[in-house]
Amino acid sequence: MNRLCYFLFALLAVFTTCSAQVQLPQGMQALNLTVDGVPRSGFIYTPPTAKETPTSVVFVWHGHGGNAMQIGRSIPMYKLWPEAISIYLQGLNTPGQLTDPEGKRPGWQHSAGAQEDRDLKLFDAVLAHLKDHYKIDPKRIFSTGHSNGGGFTYLLWQTRPDVLCAVAPSAATSVRLKDTPFKPKPCMHIAGTQDPLVKYAWQELAMAKVKQINQCAPEGTPWAKDSTLFPSKVGAPFIAFIHQGTHKFPEEAPALIAKFFKEQAASAN
Repeated sequence: MNRLCYFLFALLAVFTTCSAQVQLPQGMQALNLTVDGVPRSGFIYTPPTAKETPTSVVFVWHGHGGNAMQIGRSIPMYKLWPEAISIYLQGLNTPGQLTDPEGKRPGWQHSAGAQEDRDLKLFDAVLAHLKDHYKIDPKRIFSTGHSNGGGFTYLLWQTRPDVLCAVAPSAATSVRLKDTPFKPKPCMHIAGTQDPLVKYAWQELAMAKVKQINQCAPEGTPWAKDSTLFPSKVGAPFIAFIHQGTHKFPEEAPALIAKFFKEQAASAN
């Protein structure tokens, strides 16, 4: 009986893996690297011209407990911006700040130096891999992510400010915004007013700090539905996308993130 159960579970695992591979969109492939002796994985979408033409790059980070395939379905940048390279990486088990204190589920490091900087090193390794295999545009590298992935996007802004062109964290905040110098950077923040996990009040404080860092005008103008654009004196505009939902990633957000990144790509020099 035990052997039969083992066989059935093994068969299910193979079927699930094969099904996931079948569902990969055209132009997307598995990405496997070893960083500090640890195997890391994910998926990468590359447009047909990525080896000959300078190409924008978008990193998309899943939330705590999520996975690369899941965030790929939630934020299909390969559909919304098919001219860009899209990267979906898989986190390792890590303690959460708001949930999962024992670290039984996958996520990303919360601060510089945590987990021996394994995820910052992963970001650097993937960029090096892209430079070796594709013709990427170093002035047009972007990062977005939801929840823990949004927090990691803020961490990348803090630690890799000269690498990123613009960022778009969702349902996230960063305690580092309060007392750590940040270089002005175009930013779009997505927040739900009814978020029970990352409280909207916390996100309001983060957005206020971003506007201060980016030297934005106190009053904004409509940019899209539920979105307000705050112009910047230093070329680092801020967009607040405030929806009335909870912690769940809103369905309309991916298209707006793509719109924002394309605008910043067009103005980058």
